[in-house]
Amino acid sequence: MRIFNLFRKSNVKCPRCQGKGFVDWDDIRRLNRQLKWVPAPCAYCDATGKVEKELLSKVAVDCMYLTIDLPESVIEKIKEGDKETIEKGKQRELFVDHLIQYAEHHYLTQNMDAESIATLYLNTEAEKANFSVTKEELIKYIQGVINLKKSTLN
Repeated sequence: MRIFNLFRKSNVKCPRCQGKGFVDWDDIRRLNRQLKWVPAPCAYCDATGKVEKELLSKVAVDCMYLTIDLPESVIEKIKEGDKETIEKGKQRELFVDHLIQYAEHHYLTQNMDAESIATLYLNTEAEKANFSVTKEELIKYIQGVINLKKSTLN
């Protein structure tokens, strides 16, 4: 019987979704991914609730870029540890972090609203950004940053 255990993949409960197959708001808060993820099927375990033990050493549980809305080929590259794909994900995370800091700064120090911050960002920062975003998306996202900041200040 033990010989058959050698061929079986070693699966463990997914540490991202805690075995539910779905990342919810509690998971997002636990992994500190507010403003970066929304509730969705878990990309880490492919919504199965289980992952191969080897994945834990290859991909960080809170890897921001590994989300269910990516093409399957990109998800596989991340899980295989493809350096170029992982670097692209890190650049995306840096972009999002900068955007969050930019919005928080202008909200807290200048008391600006989401639309004003978005307009300023598009006029002064957008050319330098590695990723593009529409004004409507930006306003909505910045409003989310402001709402989260308000909730943490109260």
